[in-house]
Amino acid sequence: MLDFFQSPVTQTVLIALNQGFLVTLELFFVTLIGALPLGLVIAFGSMNRWTPLSRPTRWVLLRRGQEPGRVARALISFRPISLVPRLLVWIVRGTPLILQIIALFYVPGLILEDGSPWPRGEVGRMAAVCVAFIINYAFYFSEIYRGGIQGVPAGQNEAGLVLGMTKRQIFFKVTLLQMVKRIVPPMSNEIITLVKDTSLARAIALQEVIWAAESFMKGNQGISGLWWPLMFTAVYYLAFSAIVTMVLGRLEKKLDYFRV
Repeated sequence: MLDFFQSPVTQTVLIALNQGFLVTLELFFVTLIGALPLGLVIAFGSMNRWTPLSRPTRWVLLRRGQEPGRVARALISFRPISLVPRLLVWIVRGTPLILQIIALFYVPGLILEDGSPWPRGEVGRMAAVCVAFIINYAFYFSEIYRGGIQGVPAGQNEAGLVLGMTKRQIFFKVTLLQMVKRIVPPMSNEIITLVKDTSLARAIALQEVIWAAESFMKGNQGISGLWWPLMFTAVYYLAFSAIVTMVLGRLEKKLDYFRV
């Protein structure tokens, strides 16, 4: 066993796998840093209640002395700000992430006169994949945020108003605390899924850990016919998933003091 790990071939494979796993880690953390705050912004947009056509429509109906019909009710309840994020959520959740990665990387170069906006080489691939992952997971996170916020009983907001609290104070001191408690379990599941989804980056030849392992089967790095590097990637994913699960589990236990 010791001779196996000390052989030149094994050392070459392990170096390549380690470098690929660093790319995987970079993609994971960049996605979290970008998707978590963006998802909250999208959640607020999807819950926006602004109805710009409500007053004009009611005024016209009042002047004419008419009852609101089907069209009038649709105009009164029309919420353009919430409609856009809800439509985008439907598109993002209804299409495969791998398709979004491929489209984001290749399509701009086919339709723009100046060619692809992404830098050449590995940097451009990494940038495109990060953008695709951030957008995809931001929309998934937004639905989790929205469910957590709407799950807080409305009576608590009303109680805050009675006590003289501002809407800002109610959100940060009442709603936010309970939202965090509610969203940790579903958010943990999405984050664990993100760990495994990073392997989809190989669709545009980003040299993450799975791509590095496959290259030793296909002979892309001067060595071909090796199957064990691909199996060995499971060790990386299992170890990293275990660490992420432990961190999220400790976070969930710390929030146990706050019962909802």
